[in-house]
Amino acid sequence: MTAPASQPPDAPAASRASSSAACCIGRRGFLAGFAAAALAPARSVAAQMLAARPANSKRIDVHHHFLPPQYIKQERERINFGHSVPPSQMAAWSPSQSLEVMDQNEIATAVVSVTTPGVWFGDVAAGRRLSRMWNDYAAEQIRNHPGRYGLFAVVPLPDAEGTLKEIEYALDTLKADGIGLLSTYGGKYPGDPGFAPVFEELNRRGAIVYVHPTLAACCGSVMPGLAPQAIEYPFDTTRAITSLLINGTLAKNPNIRWIFSHGGGATPMLAGRMAETIGHRENAAALMPHGVLAELRKLYYDTASATSPASLAALRTLAPISHILFGSDYPFVKAAAAIEELGHTPMPDADRAAIERGNALALIPRLRG
Repeated sequence: MTAPASQPPDAPAASRASSSAACCIGRRGFLAGFAAAALAPARSVAAQMLAARPANSKRIDVHHHFLPPQYIKQERERINFGHSVPPSQMAAWSPSQSLEVMDQNEIATAVVSVTTPGVWFGDVAAGRRLSRMWNDYAAEQIRNHPGRYGLFAVVPLPDAEGTLKEIEYALDTLKADGIGLLSTYGGKYPGDPGFAPVFEELNRRGAIVYVHPTLAACCGSVMPGLAPQAIEYPFDTTRAITSLLINGTLAKNPNIRWIFSHGGGATPMLAGRMAETIGHRENAAALMPHGVLAELRKLYYDTASATSPASLAALRTLAPISHILFGSDYPFVKAAAAIEELGHTPMPDADRAAIERGNALALIPRLRG
């Protein structure tokens, strides 16, 4: 089994020290830290951003979507739901287009994953077939473009049996870097007991599990006319994290390295409230012996749609710098805008370098090659 990745060597001493103090952060301290981060004086780094980077300092993007042509062709009507990108643009996606965006934004490598609604539409056979198609296509692009791509393989949950087979194929045959999941499947969140065999296997392997939000079965029509990415996606990520906490999935599977997209959704802003409520449940001591905040600080988070001053301040207060990873959310968000925002966020250069590249290398050492 692979032990959870440690902080990179260049992580500042303050970041390492803060990790050990996770269990002692109360709600008042959490909010005070957020305020301090949000009010830090701005510092421009535009000149650094515009300078050409050597290859060994370019960004690694852990939130980068592939749209395989056959997948788009077969499931076009269903996968368009909830996306702001026009259908014609989704159909026109290509690896060359992806690589062009990466080169324009100094992204050396992107770890690709599926986006909502994924490959599960209620049909076991179709879910397994689409998963294999998607993963084989991604593996082909990795071979065609050495060093440019990694893979968080898609699986056909809630079909646990099919998922276990695809995990074996993806990790052993394709040598995928991890497994990509959605936040919910037909109303079932990842802490559901039916998913336990899947996480037991991923824990045995010390796997990376990347979680991307989707539209929950409960909430598609709560606010008609409002795109789900506005509010529902961040809250569904938070529901997924809460499910893992209260059902003991995190405690029972300590070797899984979890990455949550979009800065963990609403989790950083709700962390203090979660500590006061979830932390006082009857079984909290057994499932979260060091407290809710300590468990949340073990998780990894990407910066896609989380680089605004308020969002990033909350995330940096919750998570150690070593657990924050750069994510673009290509092709649904323009990478340049997020990079610009991140570049103007005041932080030590070593921290920025860790977020943009170093932390991903510590988590996925294969990408060094």
